[in-house]
Amino acid sequence: MKRKHKLYSRPKRPFDKARIDEEAIIIEKFGLKSKTEIWKADAKVKLIRKKAKNLITASQQEQQAFFARLKKIGFNVKSIADVLSLTKEDYLQRRLQSVVVAKKILPTMKAARQAITHRKIIVNKNVTDSPSYIVPVEFENKISLKQKTKKAIKLEKPAESEEAETAEESEE
Repeated sequence: MKRKHKLYSRPKRPFDKARIDEEAIIIEKFGLKSKTEIWKADAKVKLIRKKAKNLITASQQEQQAFFARLKKIGFNVKSIADVLSLTKEDYLQRRLQSVVVAKKILPTMKAARQAITHRKIIVNKNVTDSPSYIVPVEFENKISLKQKTKKAIKLEKPAESEEAETAEESEE
């Protein structure tokens, strides 16, 4: 079994006022649960940037394959400069929670998060319960609310009561 590694790194300066204020704004804007979600998004963007820096010397074909993967995720990139200019806000806008609000399926980020965790959102005919799911562009139009279905109520009488009724009917 593979060992799980941390998906983020904590800030080096834990009490930096400017960073704390910026994170509070991002949490409010994107309806995040904790700051670790911001740090995870930041780590993913750093990883994408690192791959782009390694591709500077690579062939044009490898670069185009990398850009195609990013376009599938939903980032509009045409050059390495575009990739290096990506921010954590760009990444956070591709989360299922943000896409549900952008598509006006639900009115607020908090409502979207609750509906997703309660398994009420369907993406490409599959229930997804992770608000941090990065929605590919091809599935963006396949997001919907789960339809409410009424459960059939069975009105069966116990066997004893049926026998009693048939006995009463035969007496009459």
